[in-house]
This record gives sequence, C-alpha cells and structure tokens, in this order.
Amino acid sequence: MASNVLGFLKDKNILVTGSTGFLGKIFMEKILRIQPGIGCIYALLRAEDVESARNRFKKEVMRLELFKILREQHGDNFESFIFEKVVPVVGDVAVDHNLGIDEATREHLWENLDAIVNNAASTLFDDRYDISLNVNPKGAKNMVEFAKRCRKLQILLHVSTAYVIGHGKGRIMEKPVKMGETIKAGNRPENEGGPPFLDIKAEFDLLEKTLAEIHTDSSATTSTGQSSLQDTDTKRLKELGLERFVTLTSHLLIICIDVINLKIKIRFIHEHLNRARRFGWPNTYTFTKAMGDMLVENLRGNLPLVVVRPSIIESTLAEPFPGWMEGTRTMDTLIVAYGKGRLSSFLADPNLIVDVIPADMVVNEMIVAMAAHASQNGLFIYHSASSIGNLLRSSVATDAAYNYFSQHPCVDKDGNIVHVKPPLFLESMSRFRGYMYRRYKAPLQMLGLVNSVFCNMFRAHYTRLLRNYNFAIYLAELYEPYVFFQGRFDTTNTENLFRKISAEDRKSFNFDVKCIDWTHYFSEVHIPGVVKHVLK
Repeated sequence: MASNVLGFLKDKNILVTGSTGFLGKIFMEKILRIQPGIGCIYALLRAEDVESARNRFKKEVMRLELFKILREQHGDNFESFIFEKVVPVVGDVAVDHNLGIDEATREHLWENLDAIVNNAASTLFDDRYDISLNVNPKGAKNMVEFAKRCRKLQILLHVSTAYVIGHGKGRIMEKPVKMGETIKAGNRPENEGGPPFLDIKAEFDLLEKTLAEIHTDSSATTSTGQSSLQDTDTKRLKELGLERFVTLTSHLLIICIDVINLKIKIRFIHEHLNRARRFGWPNTYTFTKAMGDMLVENLRGNLPLVVVRPSIIESTLAEPFPGWMEGTRTMDTLIVAYGKGRLSSFLADPNLIVDVIPADMVVNEMIVAMAAHASQNGLFIYHSASSIGNLLRSSVATDAAYNYFSQHPCVDKDGNIVHVKPPLFLESMSRFRGYMYRRYKAPLQMLGLVNSVFCNMFRAHYTRLLRNYNFAIYLAELYEPYVFFQGRFDTTNTENLFRKISAEDRKSFNFDVKCIDWTHYFSEVHIPGVVKHVLK
C-alpha cells in the first residue's frame, strides 16, 4: 500500500515556527529526509535581515550532527539541496498578527502555504513573564490570525504540552482547554458567586503595568546602579509569572552584595503575587501554554486545527539515529547533576509512573496528524504520551543512570573521576528538606562559622558546597510538581490515529509507545546520548 503521508507531503509548502528549537529541527530533518519532493519549508527565524536569517539557520540547524544522514545522502550538494527546499523567513510570532514578516513575503505565504506548524514556545519553567506571555499565548493568537489569511491552507498544527492540565490525577483526556477556566480560584467576576476564571487580557494589562513600573524605577536610578537593576528587572519579571518558594528566594538573595539592590529585590519579590500558582498551574511555562491553547482553540473559526500535546520529550528513539539530544531536557538536568556528582538523592517515589516520549515519536505523530486531518474543518487533539500505553517507573531511569555512570564515570574540572553512589529516594518534600538540612545545611552553617573565624580560609570550599546545596534545592522545588504527578494521559485519539494509517506509514512514522523497551532506551540510547550531546 502506498504511503498516504508521503503523498500528502509531496509539493506541500509548510511554514514552521520554532525552527531552531529541538522539535523544529527534528521535524524539518525528517521531512527533508523522507520526502525530498516537499515543496518548500519556510523557517521563521528572528534575525535582522534575510542574510542573517540564512546564516543563523546554517549555524544553528544545518551544521548539527542531526543532519549527518542528509549530509551523507547529498554530499557536496547538501547545502544547495537544503536551501532549495528551505527558505529562512525573517519574523517573530510575538510581534503582531503579521508575525513581523515583510509585506511581500507574507503575501507570498498567504498565497502559497498549505500547512503551518506552530512550534514556537518559551519552554523554561521559570522564564520571565513578559517572554512567556508574548511567545506562548500572544504568539499562538498571532499565528491563528495569520493562518486565517492563507488562501489555500489545509491544516494548522499547534504544538502544546500535556501539562496544560496543571496538577492532574487519574486519566486525563484529550480535550480542549476551556477559555478562562482555571484549576483553582485565582480570580472571580464581580459577582463573587461566579466560577473562578482567567482573564487573559488582564494578565497582559498587569504585565504592561509592571513594565511601566520597572521603567520608572530604572529611570530614577543613577547610571552606576543601572546594571544592577537590569538583574532586578529580570528577577521581577520572573517572579511575576512564578514566585519561587521563600527558601529558594533567600538562597538567591545571598549573592546580593549591594544593600540598596537587595532591598529593591525584596520589595519586587513581595510586591507581586504568584500568577501561575494563583490560578493552579505549577509554573509559568504550563500556565502560559494553557493560555495559548485557550486562544488557539477558541479563535480558530473554520480552520482545520490539530493540537499535539507531548508529555516529557526526551532524546530520539530511532530517527535519524538513536539518542540525539540538544540541551538538557526535563529529566536530563537531574541525570547530568547526578553524573557530575552534584546530586546523590532524588526527590521521587521509585514506583511512581513518569511520562516520557522520545522526540522522533512526537514528530512522527505531528506529521501523520497533519496528513490525516488536512482540509477537515474541526479541532483534533492528541496526547503524545506513554503513561497508559507503556508504563515507565522512575526507578528504571535512575537505575540506568547509576549503572551507566558507574561504568562510564564523569571527570571533574580537576581531572578527578566522579564516583556515583546508588541514588537515595526521598518520597516527600518534607523528607527531602530534612535530609538536606542534616546532610548539607547544618554542616554548611558550621563551615561558614569556621570560615569567618579563619578569615575566609575555606571560602572556595564553602562556596562550592553552598552552590551545590542551592542547586539541589532549586531542582527539587522546580520539579516537585512533576516527580509527584499522579495523572496519566489518555491516548485514545493517538492510538486510533496510528491504527488508521497504512502498514508502510506505521514503519516510516512510528509513534506506537508499546514498542519501547524503557530499560534499553535509558541504558543504551538516552543516557549515552545525553553524555555525548550535552556533557560533551
């Protein structure tokens, strides 16, 4: 049976946002490799001009090992093939409904685009609120408005996250995020008896007010204090979206030397309430992605819309080769810290199910969903997840990490081998805090006193231990909502989609999580990939 998916891709013109991001790169590589007959991929990039966009694409995308198979296939013609099929476009989803694209280019796109893949996102859990709001909800809204101007568009695909649900329990269905619906009462209409709701416009108004206040405060400072206040501004905008726990805040404030700046930081921290947690989301990322889903799903009109919501995305399972990574993903921060000896205990229940999905499976599902729903007027939502189809317990990942780093230990900056110990599991935040105090904080306090008495003789050692302690606390507080997440993502729509495609397409675009051997994946694929591509 012929491939319906390859047939769909042939001669298609696709606009891709987030083209220099992790998924965006894998998405483009896959299409260019399996369907060289693609019409054109328009890659939206932030850049000064077309030449700068082209150079950025060459540096951040084409030169990666990810493209080694394509490079081998095309040899000396690799670059000419890429730029025959890929057109870098100067723009930014956060600018306006024209995406910051010049008039001639956007008219060309409106006339010729068959599909749009909106993969642009601010994915840091604790990013500045202005960045997260402008990219995640505003960027998504701008993309819908841009898509509506396209004259022959067959499909708009929006990449979200399964964690738009916030804190979840039980089976979490593949369904829309209702406009204004919150996880807990964070705001109420004037009628106090009304249901809790989220006013997205009010969030942008609050952001504008905060930016105006920052501008006023900055203008009132002397030129000597401006660089210090730039850090304060960043801190303030982060706190607006995600107010850290008091303990973490106090740790960060230790590094502040300037007394006036310290007072300003404290005032900024306590001046703004926690926006994400006020409404029930654990961090700025999931909060603003939920807003983006609300806007996309409610403003689409007659657009055929696919929303793909991956869980925790990790390295590639098979394509273009096993174990390709870029940057530290969610779990990898912990794996890297453990391998380097900076983390010996895990805030986790070893029997708890964690939901991980290899990046190439997410991309395969994206492509198949585009082909399946092209020109269908409707909203189609898919979880790209594993917590129901193929259970993964957290102990599988940590056991694999221990075994790997025992056999292949890291080396510290002084050339010493880092010996890892079997990980200690702390199954609640209270146990974690108690352990950290007894094991690290109390000895650190004693060392601090000794260091003071002996005129900073042990300053370097004290600073290193304090940094490791603060880092462990930071990771625990940042990932606590995920390591104890008790929901499981329903994948009924995803499983039905996989069953409907041809046998050939199942081989070429596999996203069946049942085929994953998690022990082999972490031991032989993922952790070696992290070491090669992240710890290099």
